[in-house]
Amino acid sequence: MSSVSTTHLTLPQWDGGSRKIRYIYLVNVTSFRLTECPDMGPVAPLYLGADLFSNTDIRTENHPRYHAKFAKKGLATKIHFSSAFRFHGLKVPTASNSLWFYSVQGLFRVAFEMYNKQEQLAVLENFQDVWKSQINDSHLKMSYSLSVQLDVAVSSSLCNTEPRIEISSQPQHCKIGQEMVDVCSSDTGDTSADHDYCCSPKQSLQTEQSQLLLPMVRQKLQNLGDKFSSETQSFTEQQLETTLLLLENIVRYVHGKLEEKDVTEAVLALLKTKDWGCVYSSSMLNCIGRWLGQQFNAANGSISQKVEGFKIQHIEHISDLPPAEELATELFPEAMRTLLLHWMGLSEESTLEKRRSEYPILLLILEFANHNLITGVAHVLYSSLICK
Repeated sequence: MSSVSTTHLTLPQWDGGSRKIRYIYLVNVTSFRLTECPDMGPVAPLYLGADLFSNTDIRTENHPRYHAKFAKKGLATKIHFSSAFRFHGLKVPTASNSLWFYSVQGLFRVAFEMYNKQEQLAVLENFQDVWKSQINDSHLKMSYSLSVQLDVAVSSSLCNTEPRIEISSQPQHCKIGQEMVDVCSSDTGDTSADHDYCCSPKQSLQTEQSQLLLPMVRQKLQNLGDKFSSETQSFTEQQLETTLLLLENIVRYVHGKLEEKDVTEAVLALLKTKDWGCVYSSSMLNCIGRWLGQQFNAANGSISQKVEGFKIQHIEHISDLPPAEELATELFPEAMRTLLLHWMGLSEESTLEKRRSEYPILLLILEFANHNLITGVAHVLYSSLICK
């Protein structure tokens, strides 16, 4: 009797910083996909219970009991996969080949019962659209037996399933998750709980990840070469210049020689390729704003030290401080000043009188945003605000 061939699957993954959540899409009571394709009909995203409960106060041996409790409420389900499927990065007992998954409603319930406020906020921001789209879903059954994976039947014209690089931290639906999870061999029988992780050495995991990713990189490069070799293709000067710049940076990155100025040039070139849409609905501006805010927030400690040193040095002249422009230049990072200057319509070309009239406002914004009060105006306004 011929042995049944085994399909090794890597679950797509949402990366939320300290928390990573793998998922699948339930198509019907016997089928699932690793991609969501609207043209192929509605699907229900299900999130891996092991990832939801990782880094919580619930002990690992108690996870099955909690899974069962949520399953009784229709928020979780135990999925029995066909023996033909094995999962990279997960220890699953060969005898049962089953894993616990949660609906998006279950994900929210777990988050608000077990996560800290920052993690709750991340879940709220990133999964609210999924929750809205699935709000009318029926409760999950206690268990499902899935034997059919439909991704292989999806036409590339209906859904692009090639991995992609994303800036946004939003859950990536209609794409195979680009983050490769920890990989290890799981073909042999294992009596571990079905939510255990592999414990291979880090170097071994990195080697296996590289083996999975390298063919994808080669294929991308080959496809790009074919596109530029085609006589039917025509490209603008801007397209060619931007492509050349990006390729040069890829070469630098591969050889470990990529510097900040190189990244700056590449990002600016991409930003200038087109008008990226309305400021009210720009995912790019939203992402850049989030990243900038995180960088500025992380700098608060060093800024506070600098401000405190300045206050000690000028304690006897605190009522006779230098002009606002000098204070802002001395105490706050250039990037913060540059952002606000251009936001307020001030630049190097602005008249001296215009800059002098607006700089006190800019300084006040920097003082409040960094929680470091220096001027008398900031102290007075802050006191009046907290009194209200």
